[in-house]
Amino acid sequence: MTPDDLIARYRAAGQGHVFAFWADLTAAQQASLCAQAAEIDLAEVAGLHRKLILEKSAVPANPAGLQPAPYEPLPARGGQAAKWTAARAAGESALRAGRVAAFTVAGGQGTRLGYDGPKGTFQVTPVRGKPLFQVFAEKILAAGRRYGRALPWFIMTSHANHAATEAFFASHHFFGLERDQVQFFRQGRLPAVDLDGRILLETKDSLALSPDGHGGSLRALQRSGALDRMQRDGVDILSYFQVDNPLVRCIDAAFIGHHVLAGSEMSSKMVPKAYPEEKVGLFCLQGDRLTVAEYSDVPMALQRETNPDGSLRFSAGSIAIHLIDRDFARRMAVGGADFALPFHRADKKIPTIDAQGNAVKPDQPNGMKFELFVFDALPFAKNPIVIETDRADDFSPVKNATGVDSPQTCRDAQLRQFARWLRAAGVAVAVDDTGLPRSTLEISPLFGDDAETVTASWRRLSPPPELSDNLYLA
Repeated sequence: MTPDDLIARYRAAGQGHVFAFWADLTAAQQASLCAQAAEIDLAEVAGLHRKLILEKSAVPANPAGLQPAPYEPLPARGGQAAKWTAARAAGESALRAGRVAAFTVAGGQGTRLGYDGPKGTFQVTPVRGKPLFQVFAEKILAAGRRYGRALPWFIMTSHANHAATEAFFASHHFFGLERDQVQFFRQGRLPAVDLDGRILLETKDSLALSPDGHGGSLRALQRSGALDRMQRDGVDILSYFQVDNPLVRCIDAAFIGHHVLAGSEMSSKMVPKAYPEEKVGLFCLQGDRLTVAEYSDVPMALQRETNPDGSLRFSAGSIAIHLIDRDFARRMAVGGADFALPFHRADKKIPTIDAQGNAVKPDQPNGMKFELFVFDALPFAKNPIVIETDRADDFSPVKNATGVDSPQTCRDAQLRQFARWLRAAGVAVAVDDTGLPRSTLEISPLFGDDAETVTASWRRLSPPPELSDNLYLA
């Protein structure tokens, strides 16, 4: 499409102001503005303005109708051991058949951590200081070796970090993976609009664009050709996880097996909430549909309700770990009357420019951003299920510079995990009352990524190494 055609299309949609400063721009700036404008589905923007601003037709939270969602408990907490054994066997069969791919949502920057760069390049491990991407790469490589099939890895970046992410992998030789195992693609973007539905400009030559939310990952899979590649290669299950959680069991045979045996199109992991105020979504039933209710939408009185044994009634916390069937992802990506993720509106203070091109930094919300949430696909899925996982072995995200979910809490969680695994192998690791080892150690996923594989690897060592500070096993 030529610039003249693009400008005409925007004018016809009532968005001609986007090109108000066209004559002031250099050729390079004009090209950049056109590239951004060409990304935008103007009909979608108009529909979002109509539904979420004029009609205010977003589906409101309905706490009165919420019930706790059922889930499959771990054997240690009352689950059926035989069912978990069968699930693991089914998952291993799917992995040996090459049906599974890893999928990481990695569009974020390390800003909240005080780190300048893609979050996936942030160093997290206690001895070697491995970046998040390396931790996942080694887990995927280890699973490929264990099951005899190289696993594809799809990584969704953002426009802000795509080039840096690709360069990081190239400079580290893809951490031992084959280059063609890894496919990068950018997340979609949507423009912010004002109350009149007018697209906001960030500068004279740029739109106020923001990522379309983790739910946009399904659309990005379709647009990038990743789903076509999966179909061509016989992959039909995506293991979805976010980039900030190094503990995640990104290739979990038991989880995959539960998904397969249930004939589920989308499955999720939960951890029991640590306390009522913990800021995680809640798996709930709304009527007969499985949903995730955001903690901010559920009254605290409801979140504090308890069962007769004192446990939380609404205990199933969502930790953003899912399995998604390929064909289901495609249906949700294409959308339509029966399969359409709802958009969420967020009122924001958005830096912009005025009619004269002067910068404006508002003190109050001046516009809206729109985003999609991946868990909103659950009500559309056939046979969705939730299984329990152990927080200590699957969930310790790095979100904040200090305090809860910080590099320090994540480091300690890794150390406790490594110590547990070695103690299960019969190694006399000294720990404190919380399970934290008294010396620093690290276990590469290539040595082992659970108690069973660590035990097997330790027993092959002859002689085993002496326990010492900064011990690293690979």
